[in-house]
Parts: sequence; C-alpha cells; structure tokens
Amino acid sequence: MIRYALACAKGHSFESWFQSSAAYEKQAKQKLVTCPTCGSTKVEKEIMSPRIGGSAKREAPPVPAAQAGEKASGTQVAMLSPQERELRAKLKELRDHLTRNSDYVGQKFAEEARKMHYGEIDHRSIYGEASPDEARKLHEEGIEFHPLPVLPQEQN
Repeated sequence: MIRYALACAKGHSFESWFQSSAAYEKQAKQKLVTCPTCGSTKVEKEIMSPRIGGSAKREAPPVPAAQAGEKASGTQVAMLSPQERELRAKLKELRDHLTRNSDYVGQKFAEEARKMHYGEIDHRSIYGEASPDEARKLHEEGIEFHPLPVLPQEQN
C-alpha cells in the first residue's frame, strides 16, 4: 500500500491509499480518483515530505519497514500512527456496514446498476465487481456508483 498526498484543480488537499503507484496512475487515468470535497476528477499528486524522527544522538539510517520485517520474522511490518490506525478502523467499519446492508451481485454489478438507473428494476443497495472498462462506461452513462474502500491486510 502507498499513501499519496493529493490536490484537486480547485486546491482542495487530501490523502488516499493505493495498492501501488501503478494502481494510482490507472485509477487517475480512468478518472476514478475524485476530490472528497468537490468531486473533481482533476487530481494531481502533491509533494510529500518524508517522516523523519529527530534524535539527540546520531543513529544509523532507518531500515525500510519491509526490509526490517523480513529480517526479523519473514513478514513485512509497518509502523502506524494512531491516526492511521483510527482511519483503518473507520474504513473497515464503513466497508462492513456497506456489505452488511447491501446485496452482493458479483460480476453482474454493471448490469444491475444499469437496470436500476433506467428504471427496469427497483433501486436497492448493491455491491459487486466491475472491470475498469465497465466502471468507465457506467460513469460515462451518468450512473452513480462508488468503489468500496480497499482495506490493507490486518498486519500491515
């Protein structure tokens, strides 16, 4: 997972997590990355400063968490701030609420969303899978949908 500081064309700053830098690029290109304040899809990465802890005595440069974790236990380890832990807990709570109170339609998500949008079936909360191409087509048709929050693995 990678966290980016982002800003929309209207100057609203926000942060978001992505599976990888390639995942961000792909989602941004398909206009799936939107400003939470105004909904703009014109979003750019902002310069982020690294988190560096100060110390009175000089220490060896820190080992990246992935390397440190691999050396210690064979698994990756990430240090999370209290705010990041709280955000992850809220994302999990939101995702659990959405999936508990919606119908899972699997690969038929785009088809079901279209039927509801065009009045062929009653509106209801659904979730499922859609390819990036299907999501782009739904967006172009003016069909409103939102991706479920991606949850990092519990140990990350």
